[in-house]
Amino acid sequence: MNNLHIFNVTNRADPMLDDLYCQPVGVGQNSFPANYLNCKTGENIMHKDPYYAEYIFYYWFWKNQLMNYEKNSWIGFCQYRRYWLKENCDQNLIVTRDNLKDNMLREIPSSWSNHDAVVAKRVYVNKPKFMKLVKRGFRNIISDPSVIFDKKKQNIKLHFDMSHGYGKLNKAIDLLDKKERADFREYVNKNTFFNPNHMFISHPKIMNEWFKSVFDWLLRCEDIFSFNDLQGYEKRLYGYFAERYLSYWFSKYTNTIEWPWAFVDMNEGKRTNV
Repeated sequence: MNNLHIFNVTNRADPMLDDLYCQPVGVGQNSFPANYLNCKTGENIMHKDPYYAEYIFYYWFWKNQLMNYEKNSWIGFCQYRRYWLKENCDQNLIVTRDNLKDNMLREIPSSWSNHDAVVAKRVYVNKPKFMKLVKRGFRNIISDPSVIFDKKKQNIKLHFDMSHGYGKLNKAIDLLDKKERADFREYVNKNTFFNPNHMFISHPKIMNEWFKSVFDWLLRCEDIFSFNDLQGYEKRLYGYFAERYLSYWFSKYTNTIEWPWAFVDMNEGKRTNV
């Protein structure tokens, strides 16, 4: 029996998703076919859409579905345009709409036997373009000019400050449980990579612990990061917080294995394999 369950979270319906090895999930205000799961029933946080992004579904799944799975189940998430690849997939292969199904992860690889969680292969943030660093990271440079040349200091925190607002991550970390606060702050200041896209696969017990930790934190963040103040791109701020926290939390509490994934441009057929 293949005890692997993958959910594909999307804000738009696409007939292609009906034929993949994952369950499509609709989030957002668009209408979805009957075969898509939705987050509007049971205990849900639909009123926090779009600010919680994928975590709208994660919360619904946690509260309404997670308890129905066997303890040894592997449960995971991907998202529209970002997919897990099968074991030993050719990294030079161009993954497109036409061959995505043949190259998607659809069974539990033997290499997972000594691990209890899977996260997306890391992306590095320590090579920002010079002009972008000067323009968006000038306050970090004023505080420590060596960040211009020292790649080790071009860390998660600097990247977040440049991309999502100076000091916001630090303020959010202050709201974490005390047992996590110092460790997570050290993590974002030490590391120059993170595991992206909110993609992970694990067992129900671990998943329950992760959801409790991240949702407790995000709820506290609402006290200082008002939805009314988030416009445009920054409406996803809570997702950006959770994405960095996921990398830290799973590295601390689980024996993870990083796994390759592909970005598939559904309109143009381009891809990036990682």
